[in-house]
Amino acid sequence: MFTGIIESLGTIRRIETQGEGKILVIACDLDLTGTGIGDSIAVNGACLTAVTLGKGQFKVDMAPETVSRTTFDSLGPGARVNIERALKLSDRIDGHLVSGHIDGTGVVSKIETRSNAIIYDIQVPENLACEMIEKGSVAIDGISLTINQCWENGFSVSIIPHTAKITTIGFKNVGDRVNIETDMLGKYVKKFLSGQGKGAKSPNDAGADADLDISMSFLARNGFL
Repeated sequence: MFTGIIESLGTIRRIETQGEGKILVIACDLDLTGTGIGDSIAVNGACLTAVTLGKGQFKVDMAPETVSRTTFDSLGPGARVNIERALKLSDRIDGHLVSGHIDGTGVVSKIETRSNAIIYDIQVPENLACEMIEKGSVAIDGISLTINQCWENGFSVSIIPHTAKITTIGFKNVGDRVNIETDMLGKYVKKFLSGQGKGAKSPNDAGADADLDISMSFLARNGFL
């Protein structure tokens, strides 16, 4: 688990391909003394496992599923990436709980400076947009951000100059792709309300053979609304 508070900017030094997977060597200025082989490190929001550690750099394996769901299919050596080490249970959670499991990618569709903030509009597939709410949380390239507004196929966030300076969001231009992780609570609510949980048996059904279809009418009938 992560918080979405970026600790450092790293640079991809080398990329090796393994079939549809990849191996990345990433340089960063983090003190990795307390990090061990097998530990999780979020790179642009993707939870990856450190397989080797050296002075000022580390190597991670990337499975084909991760490559296909993220922007790593198009990043090359020299690309800057956001780095965050895994959350300690004793840490303050300054952002929000981020799993590091990327749901898909979005595209920067508009950038506008407003007073001391930079407003980014991000276009995403509808299946991701429907998991977002105004003033809810979203992780963009691993950065924990608050959603200003959301619509059918996109959303907007407000970036302060500090965030733009210390993360990759400050390098983005219109048309650039970014990794998106929606709030995990939204995913659970979406699944229950869309009936994707069909097949489970209701414990209150005498025959124990009725499908449990969680819907707005189900919640109303059972006193939740």
